[in-house]
Formats: sequence, C-alpha cells, structure tokens
Amino acid sequence: MHLLKDLAYINGKWVGASSKQMFPVHNPVDKSIINNVPDMDVVDTRAAIDAASKAFESYRATSARDRSNLLRNWYNLMVKHSEDLAQILTKENGKSLAESRAEINYGNSFIEWFSEEAKKVDGEVLQGGDPSRHLFLLRQPVGVAALITPWNFPHAMITRKAGAALSVGCTCVVKPSEDTPLTALAMAELAEKAGFPNGIFNVVTTSQKNSPSVGKELCEHPKVRVLSFTGSTAVGKILYRQCASTMKRLSLELGGNAPFIVFDSAQLDIVIKGAMASKFRNTGQTCVSANRFFVQAGIFDRFVENFLAKINTEIKMGDGSKKDITHGPLTKESQLHSVHGLVTDAVKKGAKVHCGGKPLPELGPLFYAPTLITNVTEDMVIYNKEIFGPVAVINKFDTEAEVIQKANDTPVGLAGYFYSLDVSQIFRVAKALEVGMVGVNEGLISCAEAAFGGVKESGIGREGSKHGVDEYVDIKYVCIGNIKQ
Repeated sequence: MHLLKDLAYINGKWVGASSKQMFPVHNPVDKSIINNVPDMDVVDTRAAIDAASKAFESYRATSARDRSNLLRNWYNLMVKHSEDLAQILTKENGKSLAESRAEINYGNSFIEWFSEEAKKVDGEVLQGGDPSRHLFLLRQPVGVAALITPWNFPHAMITRKAGAALSVGCTCVVKPSEDTPLTALAMAELAEKAGFPNGIFNVVTTSQKNSPSVGKELCEHPKVRVLSFTGSTAVGKILYRQCASTMKRLSLELGGNAPFIVFDSAQLDIVIKGAMASKFRNTGQTCVSANRFFVQAGIFDRFVENFLAKINTEIKMGDGSKKDITHGPLTKESQLHSVHGLVTDAVKKGAKVHCGGKPLPELGPLFYAPTLITNVTEDMVIYNKEIFGPVAVINKFDTEAEVIQKANDTPVGLAGYFYSLDVSQIFRVAKALEVGMVGVNEGLISCAEAAFGGVKESGIGREGSKHGVDEYVDIKYVCIGNIKQ
C-alpha cells in the first residue's frame, strides 16, 4: 500500500485543502477507515484549473511523439504497479482482487491505446475549386479537460478519459468520486514519476458535502473547455445545464438499462456464461450490466434452472482481499437500500424469488445476496429501473417483435445483449436495438479498441477507440489565398 496518499495533487505538488478539512475513505466490507484525504472546495478547484490552464500553454505545443512517450511511461509504471493499484482499489471499492486486477489491466489498456493514437491525430488537405487557394483542416487540443469519474470503476474511468485528453495535448483536472479517491491519487503518483510536467494532471478530492459545488465550478469555469462525466443520467442532466453558460464540449456516459435477450436458438452454456459475467461483474454495479433478462418461452425453464445453479455454485461473497472470494459488497449504503427496496416491492406485488432477495449482514453492512427473480410484472418498480446490484430479473417472451418493443421501451440506451444462432436474426436485432453498444453471443464487450457510449438519455459522445479523442480536439479551418501559380 505504498501508493496510498493522504494529500491531493495540484500543479505537481501534494497539497491539503485550503480549509485544512479532511474526510475519511471507508472500506465497504466493514466501513473501517482506510485513510483521510483533503476535503477540497471551490477555492482549491480554481487553483487546479489555473494550474492546468497555465500548463496547457506549453503542453499543447509538445510533439505527438513526446506525448506518446509520456503516456507509454505512465502505462509501464501502472503495469509494474498493477498489484499495488489492485490492492488499493479493492480496499476502497470492495470488489474482489480478481476483479480489481481485471479492471487495472483494462484501465491500463486505454493508456497504451492512446499512447499510440497520439501519433495518429491528423489534419486534412481539402481539394477546393479555386487554384489560388489552399485549404486545410487542423485538429488542435481544446484546452483544460475536467474529468468527473464514478466509484464503480475508479481506475478505468480515469484512464479512458485522461488517456484521450493527454494524447492530443489537453491538460486534466480529475474529480474522483468521494467514495474512491485513493486509486486516483495513486495514479497521480505514477503520472508524476512518468515525467508529466507540473499542472498537466491534477486530482481534486472532495467529500459528498463539497462535491456539488466543485462539480458546478468545473462546469461553469471559463478556463475549462471540455467536461467528461460518467455517472447517473440525473446528475448528467444537471451538469449538462451547468455547462451551458460557457458552451463547453461535453462527453457524458450515463445510466443504462441493458436488455439481455435469449432466443430459443441460443447455445445455453454460452448464454449462462455471458449472463453471469454481464449481470454479476462488480456485484452488478456497472452501467452496462444486464438489467432486464428476456428469455424466449421455449428455453425459459432451462435457462432459469441453469442460471440458478451457476449463481449458487460459482458466486462466493466476502472480503474481496481474501482468497477465493469472487464478489464483494455493494460500495454505498444508499445502493444497498435501493436494491433491497426494489426487491421488496417486487415480492409484495407477486414476484417469485428463486435465491437471495435479502442483505447479508453476517458478511458485513453492505453485502446483498445474489438474487434471481421471475414473475415480474410491469407494475413493479424493478421491471424498468436500473438496479445496479446483484439482482437478475427474468422475463418471458414469445416473439422477436415483442421482445424488441420491450427492450426499446426505455428512455436510455447504453448497452444491449442478445443470444441467437440465427444469422438473419442477428443482423435484424442488432440493428433494431436502440442502444449504443450491442453484444451478440457475448456478455463482456468493453475494450480500448471499441467506441464506448450510448444513445437517447444514456449520454453524448464516445470514449475509447480512435473516436475517443474527438471530444478533446477542435477542428480549425485554414484558408490560404492569393497563391501565385
């Protein structure tokens, strides 16, 4: 735990809050205090923004090769310290070490990816109609990038954003979740060792009390030119409104309500493997988790039986730092109450609980049993609400047209999954689902090479892939006229 920090990182210095206030970071397994970090406010946030703005003046002029090398250095250090980062992540988030290690590898892949993409950000030469004019399009960094990241993936959500921003010459002010700031601070320590100049990468830590005002400052400060946020749709809408005053660039990766559709032709063993990964990864606390299972009538009973057997035999809950534990607690107390409230409402209205359906206080204050529910009806709140917990809701359907209508009957559209061996059906359904990402016969679809993002109220923009830099560059048109031939 030598990367564990108790200070924030601004302008290349480890600093406390101007108010001298601190707040505790808790281990969700038992609510013990891991460390205390600075409770920064608007004053501190402005200092970070000013530092990033000043650093941008020189960083924007660095070569693509220099930026690529800095990112590669950072990547190499994070690979070297992967186990250290995983240990910290498990402590503050609660997920198992196996899942933390997987997240660190996944998050590191974005830094590696954007270290290469840095050298591929090209402009264009346009073919105009007037031979006396030469026309160009330049892609230039927009400026200071504010990155507001969530608690469910404290490492990967920073690297996916910062990698893209830093690769093109933007500077960053990161505001991690108040629940999981320690991973971000450990990453800042490694960024410093990688050689990033002062002010390029800044981390502001805030408590729940100060978080709204700090977020508002990042949205409204004129020196911040782009804001990237991953979190709930409700908060995303607030940030969207607050950014309007300065016409910022926005990248919003918001809530999902992913359908997981199983057609009769599907190969059941592959389906169950994908269902386990998609539903229960990070104890169900991912924005792309399978949220609404729709299983065709011909395979429904076998699916429920096999899925239930896998849940009962493969999930072992407990302290994620212990050997053989596969799943940890929920990260937040509010999430535990929300999940149990959804299940309680469904049971009162006639849903059938096949396993779980209750907290597990004998394991710790935030553990919730892996749960499988059937007989869910549309009047139950859980039917069409993002659960963000280890609860699988299984619905039966008869026809393709019926399930497409049900899958799309939601205001959000982040990810969707379906299983079928009918090639024609695969193309029809993939096109028909109103989501930004589709997994076909696959439950884990995220990777650095692919464009991550949603449609409808699930957000704006794309992260990862070659499109990940788009939010961080301006396209400047240059016309050189009166050129003698």
